[in-house]
Amino acid sequence: MNFRSAKRAQEGILITKSPLCDLAAMVRSRMPLIAVESNEEPQIVHLLREIGKQLQLKAYRWTVTEGLQAFDPLDQPQESVLKSQEVLSYIKTSASRSLFVLLDFHPYLTDNVHTRFLKDIALTYAKHRSTVVLVGGVLPIPEELRSFTAYFRLPLPTPQELRGIVYDVAGDWGAQHGHSSVRTTNKALDLLVRNLAGVTATDARRLALKAINDNGVISESELPGVMRAKYELLGRDSPLTFEYETAQFAEIGGMQRLRNWLNVRKSFFREGAPDQLDPPRGMLLLGVQGCGKSLAAKAAAGIFGVPLLRLDFGVLYSKYYGETERNLRKTLETTEVMAPCVLWLDEIEKGLVVGDDDDGLSRRVLGTLLTWMSERKEPVFIVATANDIMRLPPEIVRKGRFDEIFFVDLPALQNRRDIVVIHLHKRCLAPSRFDADALANATDGFSGSEIEQAIVSAMYAAHDQRRAVSQADLLAEIQQTRPLSVTMAEKVDELREWAAGRTVPCD
Repeated sequence: MNFRSAKRAQEGILITKSPLCDLAAMVRSRMPLIAVESNEEPQIVHLLREIGKQLQLKAYRWTVTEGLQAFDPLDQPQESVLKSQEVLSYIKTSASRSLFVLLDFHPYLTDNVHTRFLKDIALTYAKHRSTVVLVGGVLPIPEELRSFTAYFRLPLPTPQELRGIVYDVAGDWGAQHGHSSVRTTNKALDLLVRNLAGVTATDARRLALKAINDNGVISESELPGVMRAKYELLGRDSPLTFEYETAQFAEIGGMQRLRNWLNVRKSFFREGAPDQLDPPRGMLLLGVQGCGKSLAAKAAAGIFGVPLLRLDFGVLYSKYYGETERNLRKTLETTEVMAPCVLWLDEIEKGLVVGDDDDGLSRRVLGTLLTWMSERKEPVFIVATANDIMRLPPEIVRKGRFDEIFFVDLPALQNRRDIVVIHLHKRCLAPSRFDADALANATDGFSGSEIEQAIVSAMYAAHDQRRAVSQADLLAEIQQTRPLSVTMAEKVDELREWAAGRTVPCD
């Protein structure tokens, strides 16, 4: 694909009139203060410079390092204006029909003197007719200034604009490296553009360059790295974690019915469902601890071929009023930006237990999550795992929240044999040296994780004696283990009894 010619065809796409018109309308509306939360500082400054020209306003930018500088040298102040209070005093006493862009001014917004200066500027707007635009990544506008402040958000690039960015980056890369073009396919290019959705133009340029930079090829194999880098841009201080290594069902013993169910829905999730079908929404995995629910969540992402994001409810909750709900909304926004993806709600009962002693916090969190689950538009497949269904509120398990509720039971004989072989392979122990059938029989009532730990314990014992692991070592560790099905027999039986007839077995 010739990106140089394509780049020329895309000219004009990267600059959109909408943000310019919207921001100019705010300036014309005589709002004294405008807050712009964005890291796209050069683009914001460029927009405001153009607005100053259009509206015939004197336009200035201020930074703590350079002080006040006029965009037009003829408008430069006669005296040096460096300090933050000096620039506010200048605006209040000397400005007339001007536009002031204050960059990274947020540290001063917590100071009473600066807040009062800005309020004075707002109250005397009719006298000086000057607008102050505050630009920064985060702008904590004081309560006293909110009634005087308009908020502007630079829109994220559209798919067409993202495609133009990719063409632009590819053309520049080819010119720098002496190549006629960057090599790709239409499918890989479309996937890259789709995966760039939700990031700023600057970040999209960085991610596109990451996909191209190593070898001048945009291929499908580059996309997981792009998605990982995209998450790192979006997920700072987030309750979400990006699971870098998703599993395959080859690493899990059994669960054949669940495998088939996911495979049937794979193409509909990735490519979209027909009009008469709702897209796959998610599943709830209920079961005995240690039987592979977490691995199944990872394997779902592996089957769909999409990133896996894990929500940690422990990090989500905050002691400050309203902060938990804000964290959840931001988390869900990040999830949609990462779409298509799998969202893993691990041990969901721990995060959604509704109580009367938390001032309604758990109810608000539950309501926020349920609303999003019902209204989300992006392809986010939810995999929720739970050990104790009794602790979940009925609203989350009613029909329609999830496409299906699966029960992950203790593994049967053949599945235990498969699990033994899987973990022997994983530990570089040749299965042919062991009697897998005997080990499977000996682990009746064991979960998959308990079988794994028996093998690990046997390896420790053998290595301590500086010899190879034997069948006898494995059987000895198995005989010494009291599985959960024995130590917590009543709870396990109660869970299995509840699941019978209410859920779908994974096998």
